[in-house]
Amino acid sequence: MNSYIWEPTQEYLDCKAGEFLKLHGISNIKDLIDKSIDDTDWFWDNALKFMGFDWDQKYSQIMDDCGNVAQTSWFLDGKLNIAKNCLDYHVQPNSPKLGIRDRAGSDSIAVIWENELGLNSKLTYGQLYDLSNKVAKSLVSHGFKPGDAIAIYMPMTAEMIAIFFGCLRIGVIVIPIFSGYGHQAIADRLNDAKAKAIFTVNGSYRKGKIITLVEEARVAVAMSPSVHNLIVVKHIDSSTETLKNSNEKWFHDFIENNHGVDLENYMTQAEDKSLYLYTSGTTGAPKACVHTHAGALAQIAKEHGFCFDVSLGDVFFWITDLGWMMGPWKIIGALFWGATVMLYEGAPNHPNSDHLFKIIEKYKVNILGISPTLIRTLKGASDLNIDAIDLTSLKYLGAAGEPFDEDSYMWFFNKVGLKNCPVVNFSGGTEVIGGFLTPYPLIPCKPCSLGFKGLAMDVGVYDEDGNEVVDKVGHLVCRKPSPSMTKGFLNAHEKYIDTYFSKFTNTWYHGDWAKIDPDGYWFLYGRSDDTIKIAGKRLGPSEVEAILTSHDNVVEAAVIGIPDEIKGESIVCFIVLNTSVYDESQVIHKLIQSLVDNLGHSFKPKSINIVKALPKTRSGKIVRKTIKQKYLNQSKIDMSSIENPESLDLITAKA
Repeated sequence: MNSYIWEPTQEYLDCKAGEFLKLHGISNIKDLIDKSIDDTDWFWDNALKFMGFDWDQKYSQIMDDCGNVAQTSWFLDGKLNIAKNCLDYHVQPNSPKLGIRDRAGSDSIAVIWENELGLNSKLTYGQLYDLSNKVAKSLVSHGFKPGDAIAIYMPMTAEMIAIFFGCLRIGVIVIPIFSGYGHQAIADRLNDAKAKAIFTVNGSYRKGKIITLVEEARVAVAMSPSVHNLIVVKHIDSSTETLKNSNEKWFHDFIENNHGVDLENYMTQAEDKSLYLYTSGTTGAPKACVHTHAGALAQIAKEHGFCFDVSLGDVFFWITDLGWMMGPWKIIGALFWGATVMLYEGAPNHPNSDHLFKIIEKYKVNILGISPTLIRTLKGASDLNIDAIDLTSLKYLGAAGEPFDEDSYMWFFNKVGLKNCPVVNFSGGTEVIGGFLTPYPLIPCKPCSLGFKGLAMDVGVYDEDGNEVVDKVGHLVCRKPSPSMTKGFLNAHEKYIDTYFSKFTNTWYHGDWAKIDPDGYWFLYGRSDDTIKIAGKRLGPSEVEAILTSHDNVVEAAVIGIPDEIKGESIVCFIVLNTSVYDESQVIHKLIQSLVDNLGHSFKPKSINIVKALPKTRSGKIVRKTIKQKYLNQSKIDMSSIENPESLDLITAKA
């Protein structure tokens, strides 16, 4: 099974993970992984000291003794704040460093921003600290309190990061919302979280067009009774633009109202909520994963430090959006370690496919993270001349969000990493704001592999009966809690338990197909549930179906994800119409437009197919899995539970 394409040189062996091994007299990373799982308390106590966590009050106990994976509390009696660890720590020049963590200093560059027009700017750690504190003080002055929830519906900008940390600094919970969502998807999240305010921009550029995010936000706010403030960053030039409602404020006016506020009075408990990160399951509305200050920071800092060896002065560039897990993950992790966060706003292949790589050359990016979907798009581009671009600054390549195909993986390794960089292809999820599986700088790379278990992540592969298997595809599970495991779904605790803990007793069932090869390397093979992943972004079928059935002429709808060469999966819809429809093409056109308006252009369906009936069980449940099997002409379809099997013939005919 030795098909290694990269082996670590001394530069990579001298990483933080290597230092930790030497410090504790452990011979190799596999032994450390085993020890971290066998003695979780030992690992986290020593890892937090090693990484230099800055506690306002030290914890008395790593985790409670409840023995319930779904209910564990962490860092008991501890007080810690994400923003203070990522910003305050670095602007305290006379304080000694904690653990191995250096202080960046106020003058070091914290953020570089560039958009597809080539406009760019930079913020130092001192400037970002000052701006985020202005946001925090203004929120206090306007009556916001710890535990309130505020949404951020913005592209990747420097102001967005300041708002993000300003909220966290005073204990306000952040709701990151994907900047490509339409008003219905925004409103669903605002209402579920009972958000008090939303930050947005007047506009953003994407593929040469102006996207007016504020207009979508206005419609969403009108549908969300809990929201009393819409705060707008004037991000693009629009000299004639005015605010339209009394609850709207310009960002720069908002942050000037902050007199007399003392932020030193604000401390957050380790288990205080920090983020509501929305994920979509196979049924029901999108659900918010609840994350804490200490739990999220512990997982994120560990992965940036031990897996990517992020260090002072590194330029960290992960192509993502704040609304996806990787947005908060990269901001928190890179700034915790004193690196520079590279932000890009717009389409990464606009105005041409060289653009992304020229940014790497221009800013000497050291760590690049990208989705397999984007890699597939770029490698096939006719206008890409990657060999003419200097990519030698890169030290690590990152990937996440979906399974790799070997051609794309090897193109990434050969052409982008120049065969010199390890591919840190890791996988976890929004539910743990990090990874279950990851490569390390200390181990060789195998194509498409996800390396080994994450430190202190007791993962395994189970068959249907709950038996552990090796070198066979089975279910990815986790048998012990981790600090960053979501505290549940907001307003849907029973759904949380049913989703992750009903298949195997006291064991997290993640819904991915996985396999461990004889060398101990892990591989993933996609989702074992109905969740659709489009370019690494999860979408529940029911969220799409709800929009389709809101049309007067649509009686029922079923949505599946099918393989897509570029995006990983695409949406295919099946609808049953009522008898009053005379122009079917017009209905389909309106439905497509409605999906784009409500969810965003990324989720435009590949097709909408009209059928007379949808296959169901006797209890009335639509069998999406069977629909997908028939649509893809797969064999061995179990039809025993279907009440109307003839309906499947109609679906096959539409394929």
